[in-house]
Amino acid sequence: MATQSPWTRVVRAVALLTFIISVLLTAFAWPSVRSSVHDVPIAVVGPSAAAGQVSAALDQRLPDAFEITRVDTTAAAERLIRDREVYGAIDVSTGTPQVITASAASAPVAQTLQGIATALAQAQAQGQTPAVAVRDIVALPADDPRGAGLTSGALPLVIGGLLAAALLTSLVRGTGRRVIGALAFAVTGGLAMAAILQFWLGSLDGAYLANAGAIGLTIAATALTVLGLESLLGAAGLGLGAATMMLVGNPLSGTATAPEMLPGWSGALGQLLPPGAGSQLLRSTAFFDGHSATRPVVVLAAWVTLGVALCLISGVRARRTSGPAISDAAAQPKVTATV
Repeated sequence: MATQSPWTRVVRAVALLTFIISVLLTAFAWPSVRSSVHDVPIAVVGPSAAAGQVSAALDQRLPDAFEITRVDTTAAAERLIRDREVYGAIDVSTGTPQVITASAASAPVAQTLQGIATALAQAQAQGQTPAVAVRDIVALPADDPRGAGLTSGALPLVIGGLLAAALLTSLVRGTGRRVIGALAFAVTGGLAMAAILQFWLGSLDGAYLANAGAIGLTIAATALTVLGLESLLGAAGLGLGAATMMLVGNPLSGTATAPEMLPGWSGALGQLLPPGAGSQLLRSTAFFDGHSATRPVVVLAAWVTLGVALCLISGVRARRTSGPAISDAAAQPKVTATV
């Protein structure tokens, strides 16, 4: 009869599982539940007096919700939106508040601006409900007006990089071959995912190759970082990389809302990790002609460099470790058996 495990082991297993599921729930639910508008950059168009009144009203309704840039003309506000310097604008240059949005940058922020403008116009109309003109100058594609494809594609993007690292580790020998395999998969995976999102689901606009490049760079950053950690630390490195990308990077990417809507410092942290940087880069290439792409490209390139460096360090360490062993084996005298 097989020996049964002691009850203390059962208790430890249950405690560990409870801790893991609590961490998972916290990682994915906390950013969504605590999501709110704070420090979101927007523009206000109009004379100084009118713009000041709008700014004061915004601060009263939603304190610390917006970082406001005042501009004199509607064209200037539109330029800031297309350059991804602001998420939208409230235009009071004609007297009645109008809203200029970019739902491709963040649909929740666009909806928030529309609601605020409606409230401001209602206050000016003394309780009536006037129609507020809304112009979405950088809209999501007609085939995916809610941006579901872009939001849903964030998780497979992370999983793809993790799977690449895990499979290459188990199936391929040699640090150089693993690195080349990860880079090759980044190219093919980027081309495949961009084709699905753009040509089949209709979730992306812009140049196909630019979108594929953004996706491929994100895959490379994830896969090479996890691959480097695994090559240096073994299974612990693989777990560390997976936890960083899945439990920190993915929930804090701000893909579904906006980085500024995440609680506290979490949005800024998310933009320093591959999932967040990759999401922002793909929005830039797909909808904004590459504007504001420099920072996410630098972040992703830094992670790629880190991953390659870790792989190289691991390879050098392995050669130094195996070198003395080979030399000792070669130095052993040969014994010839005689009969």
